[in-house]
Amino acid sequence: MEEYKIIYEGELKVGMTGVMTKQVTEDDVDTFARVTGDYNPMHVDEEFAEKTQFHKRIAHGMLSAGLISACIGNKMPGPGAIYLNQTLRFNKPVYFGDVLVATVKVERIDQKAHFQIATLSTIVTNQNGDVVTEGEAQIMPAKH
Repeated sequence: MEEYKIIYEGELKVGMTGVMTKQVTEDDVDTFARVTGDYNPMHVDEEFAEKTQFHKRIAHGMLSAGLISACIGNKMPGPGAIYLNQTLRFNKPVYFGDVLVATVKVERIDQKAHFQIATLSTIVTNQNGDVVTEGEAQIMPAKH
C-alpha cells in the first residue's frame, strides 16, 4: 500500500491550511462535460460562447469546486477525510489557461461524541489573485 500524508483527528488544528494548484485546460473542460453530461454551450461551443458576456468559452464552475475537493482529499487533511458539505459562490469566470489555486483553512473544530467535524474556509483564486470561487466546507478528519 502507498504511504499517504494524513492529518488525523486530534492532529488537525485551527489555522492549518492546504493549497493545491492546477492550470485549467480545454481538455479538462471537455472531459468534465463528458463525465458529468453538462454540455452547456457556455463550456463546449465556441461560436455560442462568443455571443455571450464572456466572449469565449468558460470552465464549469464545478471544476474549481473540484479543486477544493482535491485539496481536502490529497493535501489537508488528506486521505481518509470525509467531505460532509460545501457552500459555494462563483464570483468570476474561469478561462482556459487560468492557473487556479485552491486554499482550505481550518476555521473551527467541533468535538462530537465519537468524532470531530472541522469547518474549513475554501477559496479558489486565479493567477491574478482574483477570487473565482469561495465558500465553506465541513469535513470529518480520518481516525487512526
